[in-house]
Amino acid sequence: MQESRETPTRQIRAAHTATTVTVYQAYSPALGLPAARDGRFPPAWKRERMTWIKPSFLWMMYRCGWATKEGQETVLAVEISREGFDGALAEACLSHYAPRVHTDRAEWKKTLSRSPVRVQWDPERDPHLKPLPYRSLQLGLSGPASRAYADEWTVSIRDVTPLAREIHGLVRAGDTDAARALLPVETPYPAGPLPHLGA
Repeated sequence: MQESRETPTRQIRAAHTATTVTVYQAYSPALGLPAARDGRFPPAWKRERMTWIKPSFLWMMYRCGWATKEGQETVLAVEISREGFDGALAEACLSHYAPRVHTDRAEWKKTLSRSPVRVQWDPERDPHLKPLPYRSLQLGLSGPASRAYADEWTVSIRDVTPLAREIHGLVRAGDTDAARALLPVETPYPAGPLPHLGA
């Protein structure tokens, strides 16, 4: 990931191909290991619960503490279809009221109640997990969007916990350049303008 003063405040950056985009999640080994082994989420994965997906590897590391937090010891790289991801973005609503995006608070609440997809923009992180002056997308999926993510959009699931530990070890040893060299390459995602999401 390149850091630049020219990086827009709100921009989706991700590892992506012509047909897929990679997002990250962290789970307990009881859920994460079977998902990586089988390449799909197991029946125990609750499809009705809101699930948050993150295109930023380092934001995921911030959230799970480099795979050390309880219940987040297994980090998954989930490759999903761009069609599913783009559809989710199109119907998403910001999780908070933003005066410059919404007509008024009532309009935002109405949109929020209809949408199964939430968006938060949280500060991106550097390899030391310190906040950067631009933000990273977090996409919350519930109901039909959560079910589609698990059972329709998912192309592959990989366990990237060993990579997380290797990068963390290099950061702790003070070799930030070597740590950066191992990071997944995340480039601007061609989503186009997203005025309904403040981007």
